[in-house]
Amino acid sequence: MKQRSPRAWLIVLSTLVIGAVALVAAYVVLQSRGAFAGCPSCMVTFNTPSIYNPASGESAAIADLFTFILVVAGIIFVLVEGMLLLAVLRFRNRPPESAVQFHGNTKLEVAWTMAPAVILAVLMGFTLRTMGQVKAVTADNVMHVTAVGHQWWWEFRYPELGIVTANELIVPVNTVIEVSVESQDVVHGFWAPELFGKVDAVPGYTTRVRFTPTEAGSQYYGGQCTQFCGIQHAQMRFGVIVRTQADFQAWASNQQQEPALDALTGDAAAGKALFYEPTSQCMACHAIQGSNAVGATGPNLTHLASRSFIAGGLLPRTTENLQAWVHDAPGLKPGIVMPSFLDKFTDQQVADIVAFLNTLQ
Repeated sequence: MKQRSPRAWLIVLSTLVIGAVALVAAYVVLQSRGAFAGCPSCMVTFNTPSIYNPASGESAAIADLFTFILVVAGIIFVLVEGMLLLAVLRFRNRPPESAVQFHGNTKLEVAWTMAPAVILAVLMGFTLRTMGQVKAVTADNVMHVTAVGHQWWWEFRYPELGIVTANELIVPVNTVIEVSVESQDVVHGFWAPELFGKVDAVPGYTTRVRFTPTEAGSQYYGGQCTQFCGIQHAQMRFGVIVRTQADFQAWASNQQQEPALDALTGDAAAGKALFYEPTSQCMACHAIQGSNAVGATGPNLTHLASRSFIAGGLLPRTTENLQAWVHDAPGLKPGIVMPSFLDKFTDQQVADIVAFLNTLQ
């Protein structure tokens, strides 16, 4: 009896393994719309960002293009690998001299040259169409925002509204949001997969990206720096929240108001005095609207107490986290510009400063 070659079993086993991996990958992709568990101490209350969960017209166009290319590539992979396995299994025991030679077959050579060219031309056509949709210029219903990358946090400026905030990009629904992306130090990457495509923040140069959010709600759309910009690159996050027109106007009106600093008492008043003390270094780096604090090195603190997280998405904004951050920020996020105050402030002084910060609604 003729024995089956062990090589055939190896090919069959390899095919089964490839198929199993493909099925697992497909299942993960299909499940990517759900929430994934993350670091409990980090700002990951939003679902893990996925291009398969588009929440803007631009991201939907990008997701459709990606799906189309993925399907085409999958079909080509299956056809090519299938023909390869068929040839290996069917003709594995034939002598080399019996192989059919195709050299000089002009029709066949033209066919396998033209087929990839046609496929690439079709993909290029769909890609150019999507680029036109994503970068379409419009002058109607546009809101301009400037995103500035710092090591390692994001600053957001609304020049038309006179608002400066950090780490949270608040935008109205069904409005074209045009973001001018800049960098204060090194190259950063600006990307919220569910809302817009990836764009770099380059020092001395302004890049732009636009998106039109279509769904309002309380959920954060996760954003992340996508360039290796230093040791805390992974902790340079931001969140985008889309609000209804009325809710956004209410938020903007509150952000435009100066905080009430004159009526503070107790620990908050003591913290305010310490914050504005020149030797404390606080107001040399941070700004508070309507006061002498005009520093630009660190985040603008005018309405810090209205934000959900601090430290570039590392920590939820709680009193305990604020105290730990003020006391020893480099201990929580090594390499940042903010110095440690372990040897400068007592626990009570830190508590006073945090009490003052908590009044900045």
